Amino acid sequence: MVIGDRYELDDLPLGQGGMGAVYGGHDRRLDRKVAVKFLRFPDGPDEELERRFIREARILARLEHPGAPVLYDFGTHEQRLFQVMQFIEGVTVADLLSEHGPLPVPWAAAITAQACAVLTAAHALSICHRDLKPTNLMLCPDGSVKVLDFGLAMLREADVVQFTRVGQILGTPAYMSPEQIKRGVAGPESDLYSLGCVLHEMLTGRQLFTGPTEYAVFDKQVKERPPRVPGVPAELDGLIAQLLEKDPADRPSDACELYERLQPFAVDLPMLPGFLHPASVPSPGRMYARMVGRAR
Repeated sequence: MVIGDRYELDDLPLGQGGMGAVYGGHDRRLDRKVAVKFLRFPDGPDEELERRFIREARILARLEHPGAPVLYDFGTHEQRLFQVMQFIEGVTVADLLSEHGPLPVPWAAAITAQACAVLTAAHALSICHRDLKPTNLMLCPDGSVKVLDFGLAMLREADVVQFTRVGQILGTPAYMSPEQIKRGVAGPESDLYSLGCVLHEMLTGRQLFTGPTEYAVFDKQVKERPPRVPGVPAELDGLIAQLLEKDPADRPSDACELYERLQPFAVDLPMLPGFLHPASVPSPGRMYARMVGRAR
C-alpha cells in the first residue's frame, strides 16, 4: 500500500497498541526507511482518539531531543490519520528483559538516566508522558535509548482539555502513579514514579505490582509499599524507594536530579551480546556525545 503518493508500507504491522498500528515503510521521495503510525478505532469512529492522535503529533513536533523519535509528516489516507516518523532499530526494554532477564545495575541505571534526559526536555515544554513502561523504551544497537509513544502525553497548560472520559483511567496499571489512579492527575512527578516502576522491574526481572484484575493492581499502587530490591547498592535501593513514594512531594524534585543521582551507578557498562553492536563497530552518536559532554 502506498499513502501520500510517497510512503510505501510493509504488508504486516510492526506492532499495535490501543490507539495505533505501526508499519515499516519506505519514503520513495527521499529514499529512506520510515515508520508509519495509523490511528485505529477498536470500537468505531472516535473523536477523542482523533484529538489524542493529533495532540501526539504536535507534541513530537515540539520535542526536539535525540532520545525521542523525529516526526517527519502527518496526514490523512482514506479518512484515517497517520504519522510518519523516524524508523528506529533496536529492542524494547520489555523484549530485553524477556530474553536477558534482570539487567546489570549499570545498564538499568544508564537506561533510566537516558529516559531522564528526554523527560527533562519534555517537562521543560510542559509535556508529561503519562505512559512510561518497558514497551515504550527502546534500546538501540549503539546503546542509546529512545522514549516512544507519546499517545497519552499531556500538555500541562490551563487551556488544554483533559482527554479522559468519566470513569476512564488512561495509562498502564502496572506503571501508573497513585495520583493518576486516585485523581486522574499526572505531573512530572508521575513520570518519575513510572520510571521507578520500570527501574525496579529492570533490576528484578518482574513487574513490581501484579494482580488478577486492573483494580487489584490499582489498589496495590495506591496502598502497598514496594519490596526492596535485593543485591543492589544501598544508595540505589534507597533512590528507587524514594521514586516509588505514594506522595509526589516525597519523590526526587525533577528528572534532572534523578539523572544526577543515577550517574554514579551507570559506569563500566558490560556488553549485552545480541543486543548491541560490538565495541569494534564505530558509533557516530557516541563520538558526537563525547565531544558535547566536554563543552561547558
